[in-house]
Amino acid sequence: MPRFQPLFKPTLWFLPAFLLLIALGVWQVHRLHWKLGLIAEVNHHLTATPIPLARVLALPPDQAQYRRVTLTGHFLNGKESYAFATGSEGMPGYHVMTPFVAAGGAVVMVDRGFVPKEFRNPQTRKASLLEGLHRITGIWRTPSPANLFTPAPDLRQRIWYARDIVAMAAAVHVRLVAPMVLEADATPNPGGWPKGGQTVVDFPNNHLQYAITWFALAAGLLVIYLLYHRGQGRLRFS
Repeated sequence: MPRFQPLFKPTLWFLPAFLLLIALGVWQVHRLHWKLGLIAEVNHHLTATPIPLARVLALPPDQAQYRRVTLTGHFLNGKESYAFATGSEGMPGYHVMTPFVAAGGAVVMVDRGFVPKEFRNPQTRKASLLEGLHRITGIWRTPSPANLFTPAPDLRQRIWYARDIVAMAAAVHVRLVAPMVLEADATPNPGGWPKGGQTVVDFPNNHLQYAITWFALAAGLLVIYLLYHRGQGRLRFS
């Protein structure tokens, strides 16, 4: 039978540290299940049947994210703005941000997709300036806001360095129905530009590795604690 006589001071240090490491591991397990649920929900939204604007506006913002939405209306082509970005091959360019007046008069900012720098000027892609009524489908997103390191926009050329759609709309005297952006799907535009289907879904999921790390540290600390007591003659197997 083992005999264990724990020392007061080492135990006083060991127990809180050990419990903290276990708690962090358990927390990461909970985060893992939350992240897996989030990924499954987003994947479901991305493949579900598109819903109308009125329905997505009625949803709480966290439930509206990544929904496929269909709108019928017309573009305000003369009020385009341009969000600086890089393309799939790293080439610099812009996302073409165009207000879209849906049926009933609600205005939504549509990210029509990416254009290289040489096609920013709409006169270089006249075929893409869709006139009249159109039906479009895209992904409903909350755009990433500007931060302290985001360069100031060039208001004269309507070039922005973050998709600050509320400020974009205000700059062209448009009021949006919601501070959301509709990222157009990959349906080809006349002339080939802009290229839609630029939605990126990237949810890093390292919680399992983090949980294993915390539990491994807890196990290592336990081994060190027990070996120390064995060296002090306070842990015997006899």
